[in-house]
Amino acid sequence: MEMVLLTAAGVGGATVIGALIGFIFKNVTHKFTDIVLSFAAGVMLAAAVLGLILPSLEYGGKFGLLITVVGIFAGALCLNVVDKLVPHLHKLIGPDIESHNNANLSKVLLFVMAIAIHNLPEGIAAGVGFGSGDVSQALIIAGGIALQNVPEGMVIIGPMIAAGVTPKKTFICAMITGIVEVVGTLLGYFAVSIASAILPFALAFAGGTMLYVISDEMIPETHAHGCERGATYSLLVGFCLMLVTDVLLG
Repeated sequence: MEMVLLTAAGVGGATVIGALIGFIFKNVTHKFTDIVLSFAAGVMLAAAVLGLILPSLEYGGKFGLLITVVGIFAGALCLNVVDKLVPHLHKLIGPDIESHNNANLSKVLLFVMAIAIHNLPEGIAAGVGFGSGDVSQALIIAGGIALQNVPEGMVIIGPMIAAGVTPKKTFICAMITGIVEVVGTLLGYFAVSIASAILPFALAFAGGTMLYVISDEMIPETHAHGCERGATYSLLVGFCLMLVTDVLLG
């Protein structure tokens, strides 16, 4: 349980670390954040496949394939519904919100809320990983999510400061988005621990949410600023690094 709590704090704290970096390096280039985000996407892709989807097949028994496929689509559809209610992150991080000092505050708060809502299933994915009992795989999943949270925390700062929000309140909002991920981690862990029968579906569901975030949010964002090739190779590096780590950890 101590490991779960520490990991939950680390996953949520990564957003805060990203926010601090955002304060220090306010003029960080899109190219840099795209490379970091692409690397994180590769890590998360490997974590979703190796740490969630393949174990779902294994734990599902004779119905493993059906449970896994249904779980993946259920997770993706769940986030699809969320996106219908809350605009996509890369649509909110546009020039309209970044370049005007009188940016609409409600739009900025919607941007922060969108990140917080998307953080919940990511936290659940980390918690479900621990619920499976495979600590090494769970740490890989949590590491990938935490790495993705760093640039996510960085991009919170600029729009809020530009909208006239004080640095203190901006930092508090960044902390709240991280806390949501901590809550999600604990929810995922306890849900699987209480009802182990749902583990195969929960693993696939978490994997589906991660695949959705990678395809719908991360990759479009990393290919939006003229750094497509660098972003692609950065994703491959992240994926292969997690692949090597998984093999070495056995």
